[in-house]
Amino acid sequence: QVQFVESGGGLVQAGGSLRPSCTASGSTFTFNAMGWYRQHPGNEREFVASIFSGGNPIVADSVKGRFTISRDSAKNTVFLQMNSLKPEDTAVYYCFGGRFIWSRDYWGQGTQVTVSS
Repeated sequence: QVQFVESGGGLVQAGGSLRPSCTASGSTFTFNAMGWYRQHPGNEREFVASIFSGGNPIVADSVKGRFTISRDSAKNTVFLQMNSLKPEDTAVYYCFGGRFIWSRDYWGQGTQVTVSS
């Protein structure tokens, strides 16, 4: 059974940094796509960033220049370096894995990120 487990969320002041990570276990293959979405209270889940097995990161315009995505494919782990955090970045962050670049086959349970002003 494949499971995605996030860690590294938390509470930080505006301008600070966090680096959540997400590791997939129980998989016998490498996910072509891994990445992150976030969900603000009362809103739909929105795309943050993704990265393919060959590299090629994609980052949403709302976080471009502040967030960086990377991965360790050998460990089926994806990271999200979040710098210059703003209160509007407060959300539950969900990682995902897809067997194809367009798919979202597996999801983590979510990690809370709270940015205080």
